[in-house]
Amino acid sequence: MSNITILKLNTTSPDFNQQLKNLLAFDETDDLDIHQRVLAIIADVRNNGDKAVIDYTNRFDNRQITAAAELELSPESLKGAWNGLPSEQAQALQTAADRIRAYAERQKMESWQYTEADGTVLGQKITPLDRVGLYVPGGKAAYPSSVLMNAIPAKVAGVAELIMVVPAPNGETNELVLAAAYLAGVDRVFTIGGAQAVAALAYGTETIPAVAKIVGPGNIYVATAKKMVFGQVGIDMIAGPSEILIICDGQTNPDWIAMDLFSQAEHDENAQSILISTDAAYLDAVEQSINKLLPTMERAEIIRTSLTTRGALIKVDNLDQAAEVANMIAPEHLELSVAEPEALCEKIRHAGAIFMGRYTAEALGDYCAGPNHVLPTSSTARFSSPLGVYDFQKRSSLINCSAAGADTLGKTASILARGESLTAHARSAEYRIKS
Repeated sequence: MSNITILKLNTTSPDFNQQLKNLLAFDETDDLDIHQRVLAIIADVRNNGDKAVIDYTNRFDNRQITAAAELELSPESLKGAWNGLPSEQAQALQTAADRIRAYAERQKMESWQYTEADGTVLGQKITPLDRVGLYVPGGKAAYPSSVLMNAIPAKVAGVAELIMVVPAPNGETNELVLAAAYLAGVDRVFTIGGAQAVAALAYGTETIPAVAKIVGPGNIYVATAKKMVFGQVGIDMIAGPSEILIICDGQTNPDWIAMDLFSQAEHDENAQSILISTDAAYLDAVEQSINKLLPTMERAEIIRTSLTTRGALIKVDNLDQAAEVANMIAPEHLELSVAEPEALCEKIRHAGAIFMGRYTAEALGDYCAGPNHVLPTSSTARFSSPLGVYDFQKRSSLINCSAAGADTLGKTASILARGESLTAHARSAEYRIKS
């Protein structure tokens, strides 16, 4: 296997900013053909309900379903999947679930209120969403960790009903995924996937209930469908390819860093793995480790393509500059593999999740550290956050005016309403003014 060449950038280059911009550009252009196909599927499911869902499931997943009831898995089958797991897998899932739940419990928003001097009460009421849909990829991509990461925060938030959809190509389901659904408290599971599953969750069919929000990862058809039903329902995010950015001071074993870069590159050819260091010799050492370790990897060709087309080794002058570059990238995952990660973390403004210190591999966050692995990609960490309990709760404002409060506020509202020529607004407020 020949050595791979990874793009090398240096902040001293006059055109560094443009080079970085080119590296980060990912043109997942809006494919008009996919848009048209997804629009047609959504319209079909809206109009024809179960019949359309069955037709698409039989066609795309090679099934022979005749009645919608066959699409739903029984609670017994979920429990059976959990009971049938090898003890080592069951223990690992349980440990991950417990840690995710403990972290999520700390994220819960609570209702609050305060009373003003005249007796007016103002506040905020927190309520969970009634019903949430969770999309889980099927087939080769079986991600029980994603089930836990999406379902547990929803349950901690108090969501009454969690509906999971997962495609079952050729009628085959993944026992680990079903066991995770049982462990996380998923209420109902339907073996459907693709844009048709998203449409069914958004609009409801005779068998599949409509939800308030859809979360979970999927392919380009699923992502496009989520984008199109947004507004009818809420969605978590439109996720792009996985990303890792590592800042290293040159003192971590280069084999460790090479493998951390691989851990995202192996997701798919469009994943992005970038290393920043103050030490040019260290960047060379990591490149040597990459070429030494690559032949030992099962997904070597995917990693090779990812690193050669979207990877980079970036030389910076100092760690302050490394933080500046990291903030420009706003990565999904950021490893601070340095002697004093807390000090460097102070300078980071934009990242989905920050892994601090030499011993904190990003992979731990993917499975069992506790914080959510559903994270903003494609620089959207500039304005968005990891999935959490707050994504399954909503806020209502509370206003309870006393007579004195209505008198005082009514005068202010009246002046502002008349300034906007909204007379009914003004008179509504004025009726409650004492004098």
